[in-house]
Amino acid sequence: MLIISQEINPYLDYSNMGKIVNDLCKNLQNQEAELRILMPRFGNINERRHRLHEVVRLSGINITMGDDDMPLLIKVASIPGVRIQVYFLDNEEFFKRKNDLRDDKGKFYDDNAERMIFFCKGAMEIVKKFAWPPDVVHCHGWMTSLIPFYLKTAYKKEPVFAKSKVVYSLYDNEFKETLNKSFAELALLENVKPTEFDLFKKGNHQSLMEGAIAFADGIVAGSANVDAKLLEFAKSKKKSVVPFNGMEEGYLDAYNEFYKKMLGAK
Repeated sequence: MLIISQEINPYLDYSNMGKIVNDLCKNLQNQEAELRILMPRFGNINERRHRLHEVVRLSGINITMGDDDMPLLIKVASIPGVRIQVYFLDNEEFFKRKNDLRDDKGKFYDDNAERMIFFCKGAMEIVKKFAWPPDVVHCHGWMTSLIPFYLKTAYKKEPVFAKSKVVYSLYDNEFKETLNKSFAELALLENVKPTEFDLFKKGNHQSLMEGAIAFADGIVAGSANVDAKLLEFAKSKKKSVVPFNGMEEGYLDAYNEFYKKMLGAK
C-alpha cells in the first residue's frame, strides 16, 4: 500500500485529511500491510522537532521541469508513538519557504502549480527507485491530483505500477485560485497525449478533482462537505464511491473493504 498525501498528522493537520491519513496508516500497520507514505516537506514542518533526516541513498534524482532539472531530496521521519516511516519529498526552491501553500498574508503562491507537478513527478520516480510495486496507491489532497493521471498514462507500463490500483480521496479543502499558465505545459510528459490532459487544463480546483476522478479506480469521500457536483461526476464516470460516514471508531472498515474490492478479493 502506497499513501501519498499533502497532509499527515502530526506534521500538517488542517482538516480531516491529516487525521484520516494518520488513522489509516496505523490501521494498515495493525494489519501488517507493507506500507510506504509520501508527502511534501513543506517549510513549516519542523525538521528538528519531528527528527527528519535525509536518506542519501534515495536522494539525487533530478525531476525535469520544462528546461530545468530540479534535484529531489528525500527525508524521513517516524510518526510519533508508532513505527511508521514517512518519506518527505523536498527541494530547496519549492519547499524551503516557511509556509505550505500560502504566504503569511494568505496569498496563494504563484508557483503552486510547479510545486505540485514536482511533487507528483517525484513521487512516481521515488517509487521506481524503491523498486517496490504497490498494490494500491491511495492519494489525498489536490497536490496529489496528477498521480492517478500519471499512473494511467505515462507510467502505466512501468513494472512497479503495472498492477497498481489507484484510489483518490475527495475533501472540502478547496482553493479558489487558478494555477498559473505554465501548469499544462509542465505537467504533460513526453509520452502522454495532450487530449488525455483535457480535464485538468483549466487549472482550478474543480478541474483537478475531475481529472483525478476520471483516472482513479475508486473514490472515497473524506468529508461530509465534499462538493456534491464532484460526487455526481464520479458516478457519471461509473466510479465506485465510498461515502463519508463520520470518523467514529471502526470508520476505516469501509476503507479496508474498498481496497479488497479494488483488488478483486472474493
